[in-house]
Amino acid sequence: MECDGRHVDVIGAGYGRTGTLSLKSALEQLGFGPCHHMAEVVHSEQARAWHAKTHGQPVPWETLFSGYRSSVDWPSAAYWRETTAHYKEAKVVLSVRDPRSWVASMRATILAQHKALHSPPGQVLYKLSSLLGTRFALILDMVSSLPELQSLVQLDDEGLVAWFERHTAEVVEAVPAERLLVYDVRQGWEPLCEFLEVPVPDGPFPQVNDSAQFTSQARRAIRWMLRTR
Repeated sequence: MECDGRHVDVIGAGYGRTGTLSLKSALEQLGFGPCHHMAEVVHSEQARAWHAKTHGQPVPWETLFSGYRSSVDWPSAAYWRETTAHYKEAKVVLSVRDPRSWVASMRATILAQHKALHSPPGQVLYKLSSLLGTRFALILDMVSSLPELQSLVQLDDEGLVAWFERHTAEVVEAVPAERLLVYDVRQGWEPLCEFLEVPVPDGPFPQVNDSAQFTSQARRAIRWMLRTR
C-alpha cells in the first residue's frame, strides 16, 4: 500500500513517555512503517505543517501523514479523537504505564526540557532562532501550542496522575473495544501482534529511549535545530 497519507493502519493514542519510541520501532518491525513520531517532525520538513496545525490552520491529515502507515507519540496523539474519526479503518493502540511512573518520567524529561526552554537562557535561544530563521523557534512554538501540553506543565504530581488516568478512560470510552488495544510495552510482542493479526517476530521487543537517552537526544536535537532552517 502506498503511504500517501490517505490510509493509516495504526493510530497511537498514548501520551509521550509511555514507551512510544519502542512502540514505533516495534510497529516498523511488524510492517506498519514508517511510523510517525515527534522525532519525525523535528528532523523533517513536516515542522511547518505541524506548526500550522497546532496554530489552528486546516492542514489535511493526508498532508501530515504522507509517507507514514502508523503514528505514535505527540504531536499526533494530541489529536487522537480527530485521527480516529478520520481514519475509520485504523486500529488504535493506547500505550500506558503506571501513572506515577509516567509522572516521574515526564518530570525528568519533557517537563524538565519545557522548563529549561522557557527559562531566560532558553528564551534567548528562542529569540536568536527567530532572528536567524532556524528551526528551533518553529518547533518550540509548535510544541508549546499542542493541545493539553500547556495544561500539563501547570499541574502538580497528583494533578498529572489524574490527568493521565482521565485520558486513558476517555480513550477507552470513545474507541470501540474491537478497535482498541490498551497496551504496556512491557507486555512485549504477543498482545500487540495478536491485536494487529501478524506473526510474533523471533527477536526481542525493542527497548529504546529511557530518560537518560531522552536528555542526550534532546540536547543533540536542539543543537541541530539551531543550525537548521
